[in-house]
Amino acid sequence: MDILGVLLKLLQSGLGNLAAYLAAHVLLCLVPAFFIAGAMTALIPKESVTRFLGRNAPKYVSYPAAALAGSVLSVCSCTIVPLFAGIYRKGAGLGPAITFLFFAPAANILALIYTGGMIGADLAFARLFLSLVFGISIGMIMALIFRRSDVAHDEKADTMFAGKAVLRRAPLGFLLVLVALLLSGTLKIGLLTNSYGKITLPTSGLDRFQEFLTRIVPVDTAKGQEGVSVQGAILIGLLFLIAFVSWRGLGKISEGFNRWTWVSVGLVVLTLLVASAGMTAHAAGLDILFTGKMFGVILSVILLAYIARKWLTQDEVRDFLWESWRFIKQIFPLLVVGVFFVGVIRELIRPEWIKALAGRNTLLGNMAGVLFGVFMYFPTLVEVPIAKMFLSLGMHRGPLLAYLMADPELSLQSILMISAIIGKAKAWVYVFWVALFSTIAGLIYGALKDGANLGTMALYLLIFLALLAVGLWQMSKRGGNRPEASPANVKGD
Repeated sequence: MDILGVLLKLLQSGLGNLAAYLAAHVLLCLVPAFFIAGAMTALIPKESVTRFLGRNAPKYVSYPAAALAGSVLSVCSCTIVPLFAGIYRKGAGLGPAITFLFFAPAANILALIYTGGMIGADLAFARLFLSLVFGISIGMIMALIFRRSDVAHDEKADTMFAGKAVLRRAPLGFLLVLVALLLSGTLKIGLLTNSYGKITLPTSGLDRFQEFLTRIVPVDTAKGQEGVSVQGAILIGLLFLIAFVSWRGLGKISEGFNRWTWVSVGLVVLTLLVASAGMTAHAAGLDILFTGKMFGVILSVILLAYIARKWLTQDEVRDFLWESWRFIKQIFPLLVVGVFFVGVIRELIRPEWIKALAGRNTLLGNMAGVLFGVFMYFPTLVEVPIAKMFLSLGMHRGPLLAYLMADPELSLQSILMISAIIGKAKAWVYVFWVALFSTIAGLIYGALKDGANLGTMALYLLIFLALLAVGLWQMSKRGGNRPEASPANVKGD
């Protein structure tokens, strides 16, 4: 065996996966997500979050509210982490925040519609119902297990710049426009994906440059390798420029605005515009397509600039940019590391293993579906056509559901990022419960497809949840007999 050749191939796979990810997926999802998290932290009062999602909010309010908030966001396990970090840092209880973290990627409206259209309404309904039940269950379990540190988190100051006591209309409008920016870049509807005009830049040699990029980062749809286009290469270059100027512009924003601040913001806007446009390289030049997404980004940016200039104070704008930059510094490096190693691991996985491991509705088969979801991570909604491919390769529908619940939830990079937000202990306990419940969901749905009685399976599910509730109640009762640690003695989250 040529060890050096194998290592080089693994390195190429890791770097290729990272390049394809940065070029094709991260910008229209993650960039708005980071700024939404920054806006929530800097502009939204803690009381506004804790009223619905706080640790002391009624459970019949906080957990359905968390699931409802997640249902409208078409995001994957990476994009949801900055949003999760934002609501958690502003005072959301660990339980509702975890439910939001779980439910948004697993069962948002768009993912359910797409699943039903490509694979079947029965699988979409199972994905919705089990994601809702298990998402709330996982949130409650996490809140109970880590209730003492949750108390400390609730009492700790949330940000460097303290939030205001009253929610003003201007910050709320600013936040809603940021959400619209995220949705305009991620929703797969004709109004946004269609092109409404085109210009051609007469630049020669771009077709050869595209061939060069394809040789370096080949396209392999079976493994989710999207390759890198000319547009992607331009975006990667812009990302490097943003990283360079942001250290001076956003990293020092607490000292006041400087020219690098506005250069940073301008480059971010330019990057979003380039990412939202359609681009096709050919021998005659570069076609630039004016898509609905591009117009959505332009309108959103104009509204954001108007609100910031007209109704936000200079301190609020400064706080917003600082918090956004802080999230980027904390999360983005871990994302890069995780995406690279996913590419390396993906090279080692063979499609023929799918039928061998997950061809029947067994415990091993469903666990394999969960593992495929972790290590064969795909961008949001891409997991659905990949699931259809798995089905054609012989995967049983039970393990297929386990995969569809695990893939949007768990990926190596998201685990690393969640660890940075809530700590390694909480992150790995969360991973355990997601893996367990995804496996159980697959076993239940797979048994139904194999002819098991619906009433019997519902009874088994109720018995399992009842036993789990009793065990957690006993844990809570034993924990309640011990004196609570004071916040001073509780380590950070």
